[in-house]
Parts: sequence; structure tokens; C-alpha cells
Amino acid sequence: MSPRASMHGVRVIDCATLFAGPMAATILGDFGADVIKVEHPAKGDPSRGHGPQKDGIGLWWKILGRNKQTVTLNLGRSRGAEIFRDLVASADVLIENFRPGTMERWGLGPDELLSINPRLVMARVTGFGQFGPYAQRAGFGTLAESMSGFAAMTGDPDGPPTLPPFGLADGVTALTTAIAILMALYRRDTGAGSGQVIDLAIIEPLVTLLGAQTTVFDQLGLLPERMGNRSGNNAPRNTYQTADRKWVAVSTSAQSVAERVLRLVGHPEVIDEPWFADGTSRARHAEELDSYVADWIARRTRSEVIEAFERAEAAVAPVYDVRDVLADPQYQALGTVTTIDDEDFGPLRMPNVMFRMSGTPGAIRWAGRSVGADNESVFCGRLGLTADELAKLREAGVV
Repeated sequence: MSPRASMHGVRVIDCATLFAGPMAATILGDFGADVIKVEHPAKGDPSRGHGPQKDGIGLWWKILGRNKQTVTLNLGRSRGAEIFRDLVASADVLIENFRPGTMERWGLGPDELLSINPRLVMARVTGFGQFGPYAQRAGFGTLAESMSGFAAMTGDPDGPPTLPPFGLADGVTALTTAIAILMALYRRDTGAGSGQVIDLAIIEPLVTLLGAQTTVFDQLGLLPERMGNRSGNNAPRNTYQTADRKWVAVSTSAQSVAERVLRLVGHPEVIDEPWFADGTSRARHAEELDSYVADWIARRTRSEVIEAFERAEAAVAPVYDVRDVLADPQYQALGTVTTIDDEDFGPLRMPNVMFRMSGTPGAIRWAGRSVGADNESVFCGRLGLTADELAKLREAGVV
């Protein structure tokens, strides 16, 4: 990786599985961190078999495993734990998501690893955290989406609580974990000199992301209600079908935008109503406002709607599926989706790095590799094992 990359020189060990922890490592790897993915010799990371596959190869893994060197190691074997400690000795970051107590049982808990490498930042990403009555429960993002309050406030008013069709909690936790790691590295390298342990429960970040719900309940006793695509904070705010049977989304978070929208759709008279003066009051008249906007949009094609809204400087966006994302000129200009040369599939499109940095840009160097693809280069090249020793470890099921 180019020395210009912002995480160049940072060594990361990723022995987490599935999404939240590994995705945090992917983000660090995208910006130049030297990431070693440690997987069980027989099982590998379950994300390899998650979702659609092509020729028996998981497409999710191609993204999640990108920019990572892949090695296999059975941490439950004494020799495997010994080799792992050797890897940790020169690492800056370790990301793990085993159930609390598992690493300690293998002799790989924080006390032991920090005694080997006092500068280590150890991120422990679990469903419920390292302590508390639920700590030993199996934890997944779906449970966080349910317990955080997200599902309770999502969906139609007369429908059931609704879960997202993707790993929302895992993705938010991955970003949170990456931020926490960067904070710990900054503190270590600007004064403290020592590493630390990060305890991150997947059930927590979404609680913060949901905003003021806890404070509103504390002070006013109000519970969020399911409102479909509407908002209790402003109106009109919804999705609307166009004459060509496509959809657009409209937002009026700013008062000036709400006024522009109602003028555009031919109902300037409501702007003078006392209840139109703020978003919360407008939200109580959502049915009326929605009908005005929906009727106007329904008589026009999507392109006509978007052009008119842009001329009026009002906020609108088309409702896209992935085909639209790939064809959209703004996404193309930003390079949001990029194409890399993959060893299995040749040209392969995937989401690019998350943001652009003028001085220390990130890059995708390779997609997810096969299980144990880098065993020789890591164990022999870095740790000094011989080819014969590696072969014996393979026979014994250690790697």
C-alpha cells in the first residue's frame, strides 16, 4: 500500500466473524492498514457462505474480505494460541467477537495479550458487551435492531414492527468500532504510549443513532410511533408515485423548503395557515399536505417531477434500486462503485472506499481471498516458520 494511505504502517489482526468486527477491519484496510484475517482452518468465516454465490464463492466475502491477508489458525489448540500470540506481539490492533470468556479460556485474554504487547488496541465486539445479565447470549444485528427501539418505530402505523432487510446494526457498529480504534490509536501515539481494551456491544450504537427518543421519553413521557414513511418532525415527507409508475422521495426538514414545495404543487394558501409555521405542526396535517403533493406528482413523470423540484430549489430524490445506482451520473462522478480485477471473477464491481481524502486516499487492492491464501507468507515470511513446520501444523489441524 502507498505510504500516502492514512493507515499505512498500522498492523491489524481480524479474528472476528460475520459482519460488525470484520467490517471495521475492512474500513481500516481500505485506508492502508496491514490486515491479517485469522480464520478457523475447517470453518472459515461464516460470511463466506452468506448470501448469493457464484461458482461456489460468496460474493459478500469478496467485499468483506478485501484488502486482507487470509490465514488459518485454530486458537483453541495450544500451538495455535502460541502462534497467535506471536502475531499479536507486533500488531497495533486486534478485533475479536468471541463470546465473553472465550479468549480468556484460550489464554488470549486482554491481560495476557497486553503483557506481550502493551501498545495493543484490543477491540471486543459482541452482541451485549463483556458484562451484564445478557453477556453470554448469542448476539446478532437483528437483535440490536429489535432491542434498540428501531423496529418499534419503523413500519406502517397499523402494521408490525419492521426490521431492515440488511445488516443495519452491524454496519453502524462497524463504523463505531473503527472510530473507537482510531481514538485509541491517537491517544496511544500522542501521549499515553499504551494500548487499551474497547468493549463494544452491538445493541448500543443504534440507541444513539435513533436520536432524542430516550430524552423525549424522560422529559415528556412520549413514545415514538410507527408512521410509515412520514415523520413526526416535518411534513410533507413521504414517497410518492409518478405518472410513469416510478417513485420519488420528498423531504421538507427546512421551513423554506416546505414553502417552496407547496407553492410548486399549487397550494400556496396553506403557507399562511398558523399550523404551517413549524415542522411539528405541519406533521399533524400530514394527510392534507401529502394529498396535495401526491396528486401533483401523480400527474407527471419522474423526470418531470425532479426537474420541477430542482427549478424550485426543493428537496426530492428518485427511489432507486441497484440498477439505478450503477447508472446514476452523480454516483459515477463520485466513483461510489468501482471495478477491480479479481483472481476468481476477473472484472468485479463493488462499493468503493467510503470517503475521499485529498492527502491520504484509500484504495481497494484486492477482493476477498480464499481460506488460508496467505498462510505461507505470514507464518513463514513474518514469523519464521519453515515450510516443513507449516506442513506439520496443517496435518495437525492447527492451521
